[in-house]
Formats: sequence, structure tokens, C-alpha cells
Amino acid sequence: MDAVVAPDQADDQADGQLGEPVVADRTPSAPRGAADPVKALMHRHRQLCERAVDPLEIAAALEAHGVTDRTATHFRHRDVFSLAEEMYARVPRAEDTAPRPEPPDTPKARADWAVLTLLPGALCAAVVTGLRYTEGRPRLAVTVVGVVAVALAVRAARSRGPLHATRPWSPTPSTRAWTYWLVTYALLGDGLLAAAIEGGPDGPPTGSPDSSWPIALSSVLALSTACAPAAWCAHLFAVRARRRLAASRALEDFASSVKPLLFGVFALFLCVFGGLLALCGAVLDEPAAYAGTGALGALLLLARLLTVHGFRHAPAVMLAAAGVGEAVALLSVFASRLPGCEALAVPVETAAGAWGAGAIPALVCGAAALVLLLHATRTLTRASAHAAHGDAP
Repeated sequence: MDAVVAPDQADDQADGQLGEPVVADRTPSAPRGAADPVKALMHRHRQLCERAVDPLEIAAALEAHGVTDRTATHFRHRDVFSLAEEMYARVPRAEDTAPRPEPPDTPKARADWAVLTLLPGALCAAVVTGLRYTEGRPRLAVTVVGVVAVALAVRAARSRGPLHATRPWSPTPSTRAWTYWLVTYALLGDGLLAAAIEGGPDGPPTGSPDSSWPIALSSVLALSTACAPAAWCAHLFAVRARRRLAASRALEDFASSVKPLLFGVFALFLCVFGGLLALCGAVLDEPAAYAGTGALGALLLLARLLTVHGFRHAPAVMLAAAGVGEAVALLSVFASRLPGCEALAVPVETAAGAWGAGAIPALVCGAAALVLLLHATRTLTRASAHAAHGDAP
């Protein structure tokens, strides 16, 4: 049977927050002869009920604690929402005399984060322009300063608004490191892989058209510019999901209504990002890496959405897996130059020969993005994912 919360289990959470779910071997039922099966549950979570601004907050917390609609039937309710409404109605508010606050966590479009999301693209465009008109040491200086400036701009864009993750859910240093590696590969990886297969490269990347190690400036410019549409897509998803949460009367209804919303927002971002790739490629006169960079953009969006809503383990794992996959592909080509190791590069050379060097990030990042998308359909369709996370200040 399903593992559920035992109604007679004691709860010692002093701050009123729900703790780890208590797993029972049997499906619980209300005590025989009990006239009020909800009373014990109200007592255990009294502080939560007193501080809740609406029944949805209680329902989301109960769901996060493991209470399902099936469990609610043992408390004589048809679903978790109905159970939460009774708990909300029967427990007096801690500040009933004060004006009722507005429901929390309702994100609003604000000029501060909207402007910040435009900053990475603007700075990256300035850096790319500087690289096109400099040579030698000045170009190196522009590169170093530009990388630092764009990295700080991306960090600022994620510090507020819909891309902001609260401190307990913020990415770990290893997650950020793998993200930087994936972006670096989008800039240098395809050129290095293609040159390595041909026996090169003959020198470091210079950014000039005749360099043996080409640089994909259009890919990085598109990724930087995509911070703005990513923020607006995340904002759209959060607003619409919470509206549907308020209108839903059961957890299944909410999940079924949010799933197409998630797919729609994801498809919208991919369309906008594809347009940015085409535009940047045309402006810089470079081939647009739709497959590889597009898959990376999808992976980064899904990873950020999950992190913002409190699910950071899966993004960390999949970003690391994608980064390791790209690193292994590069190392296998160079390792094949050792005596007797020629077979190591056969898979990579076969894929690159059939679809180009961009096939490696397309396959690796595409697979990771698909896993995260499937994970998001199970996690981001929960009521608790939209009722208990912090948005930007």
C-alpha cells in the first residue's frame, strides 16, 4: 500500500513547519469511535494553521509532508484541499484583529529585475564588438575583462526576480562550476573538437577567421541575451501556476492543468532562443549552432526553474553529467593519439563525421534536458512547489 502519514503520530516541530514525513507500513485510518478525526491533525500543525494566509498554504504543506487525497479520505474528506479548508476554518488566526495579508509569493513584473536580465546580453554584445576590433594584447585584455563583467551580470540577473533562488535552494559551487564549463564549451568546445579530429589545433584560439581553433561567439552571445526571455518565461510560469492553484479544488486537477502550462512555457522559450541564435549568427556572420547551443539553453532553463522552486538535486546531477560527457568526448579524441588507443575516438569521430562537431553537445545536453523535463513534470506540478518558495525581494 501507499506510504502515508499516520494521523496519530506526534509532531515535535516547534516552529510550526512540517518536518520529514512519517512513513507507516499500513494505510492509516481515523481512530475507531473518534468523533473528530481532524482534531489530532490540527493539534500537531496548529502553528502552521495559525500562520497560514489561506487554505492553499496548508494544502501545499500537507502535500509536501506526504498527505495525499487517499489519506484525506481517512479524515472523512474527499481530498487534501477539503481537509486543509476545514483545518484553516477551525483554527483561529494568530492575528485575526490585524488586516488580512495578501497571499504570499505572488510574483510581479518589476523594472529592477527586468533591466538586470538585459544586462548580460548588452555586456556580451559590447565584448564581442571589442574582440572584433582589437588585436594582440588589447584583445586579451578585452577578453578577460569581458568574461568577468558578463559573469557578474549573469549573477546580478539571477539575484532578483523569477530567476532568483533563496539561500537554502541556491546552487552549490559545483553546480555553478559545471554551468561555467558548459558555457565555455559552447564558446570553444566545438572548434577544439573539430580541430582535434583533424590533428590540431596548431595554437590557441585567436578569434581571427583564419584561426585553426574557431570560437563560437554567436552561441555565447545568444546564451547571454537569453537571460531576459528565460526570466519572463519563469515569471509567466509562476504567475499562471499560482492562479491555477487558487482555482483548483484537488491536487490532481492542479497537476493536470499545470503540466500543459509547463510544456507551453518551455516551447515558448525554445522558439525565442532559436530566434536569438539565428539573429546572433546573422549579425556575426557565423553558423548558428541550433542543436548544441539550443540543447544547452533548454538544459539551463529547466535547471534554473527547478532550482528556483526548491528542487536543486536533479539539476546539479544533470549539469554535472552533461559537463562530464562533453569533457570525456574531448579527452577521448586526444587520448586516441596514444599508441594502441585509436579506438577511443571512434564514437566521437563517427558522430561528428555524420552530424558535425555540434552533435556532441546536442546529444549530451539534449539527453540531460529531457531527463530534467520529465522530472519537472512530476515536481513542478505539485502544489507545494508553488506555495512555499521565495521570490525575488
